[in-house]
Amino acid sequence: MTSRHLSLPLSQYAVVLVNLGTPDEPTVPAIQRYLKQFLSDQRVVDYPAWLWQIILRGIILPFRGRRVAKLYQSIWWPEGSPLRVITERQTAALSSRLMMAGMPVQVRYAMTYGNPSISSVLDELRAQGVERFVVLPLYPQYSATTTAAISDQLAHYQLQQRDLPQIRLVKNYHHELTYRQALAGSVRAHWQQHGQADALLLSFHGIPERFVRLGDPYERHCRETAANLAADLGLNAEQVLVSFQSRVGKEKWLQPYTDQLLEQLPGKGIKKLQVLCPAFSADCLETLEEIAVENCEVFLHAGGESYQYIKALNDSPCHIQLFAQLALQQLQGW
Repeated sequence: MTSRHLSLPLSQYAVVLVNLGTPDEPTVPAIQRYLKQFLSDQRVVDYPAWLWQIILRGIILPFRGRRVAKLYQSIWWPEGSPLRVITERQTAALSSRLMMAGMPVQVRYAMTYGNPSISSVLDELRAQGVERFVVLPLYPQYSATTTAAISDQLAHYQLQQRDLPQIRLVKNYHHELTYRQALAGSVRAHWQQHGQADALLLSFHGIPERFVRLGDPYERHCRETAANLAADLGLNAEQVLVSFQSRVGKEKWLQPYTDQLLEQLPGKGIKKLQVLCPAFSADCLETLEEIAVENCEVFLHAGGESYQYIKALNDSPCHIQLFAQLALQQLQGW
C-alpha cells in the first residue's frame, strides 16, 4: 500500500500509539496525581464512585503513593520513565518505518492517564489539519480495563467537537501472525544467549475475575496467546505456564496469581525459570520491578536456582514491523 491508495493528502492522516501512562517524575505528588486519575476510571475500578473516592483519597493515595514512589525511583532511567522513553522510541521508529513504506503520515503517542493526554494529542494534530486517525492501543489482548478505556476517551473527545474527526481503533492483535512471530522470536533470541530453562512462565496483568464473568474476553485472549506461543516454540502445556500479576484489593482476580505460583514451582521440580510478560508492549514498573526484581526474590527464596526475565518487545524491529502492519491495515481504502 502507498499514498496513492489514500483519498486525502497525507497531511490529513495520523497514527496515534496509546499506552497506559506513567507519572511525570518519580515523586510522591506526581505519582499521587497519576494514581488518582488512573484509579478513578470506572473501567478500572467499578465500585460506587462515592465510596471508592473516600477509600482512594483517604487511604490508597496517602499510603500507596509513598511506597510506589520508591519503586519508581528504583527503575527510573536517566532519560525518564522507562515506559515513556520506550514509547517515544516506538513512535520514532514507526514513523521511519511508515516513511520507508511510502506512507509518511504523522505518528504520535498519547497516554490514557498522565501526559500527553489523548485529547491534547488529537487537538495538536487537528490544528495541523489532520482529519483521519488510526489509534493503536498498545495492548495485544483486549480488555475493557485498557482498550475500552481508550475508546471511552475518544468518545468523550468527539462529544466536545462540532466537526468530528474520523477515527479507526485497533481492538486487539494477539492473533496476528506478525505478533506471534515477534513474541516467539524474542524467546528464541533469549534461548540462544542464555539457554532454555525448565519452563517458560507467561505472566499477564490481572483483572478481577468478575470482569470476565461480565463478558471481558481478556482471559481468553491471554490463554490463546499462551497456546499460540507454545505451538510456535514447539513446547507442550507443561513447559509453558500462565499466571496473572499485579492484583489489588481482596476481590478474587484471575488465577493462578504469579507470586503464589512462583512459591510452588520449585517444590514441583521447576528450579530454572524464564518469565515473559506478553501483555506489556513496553517495559515498565510492572515488569522491571514487580517481575524482574520482586518476583525473582519470591522464586529464589522458595528454592528456585535460576530466574530470568525476558524483556518486552519494546522498540525491537519485529515489534515496529507489527505496528506498521496494523497501521497500514487500518489506512487501507481510506
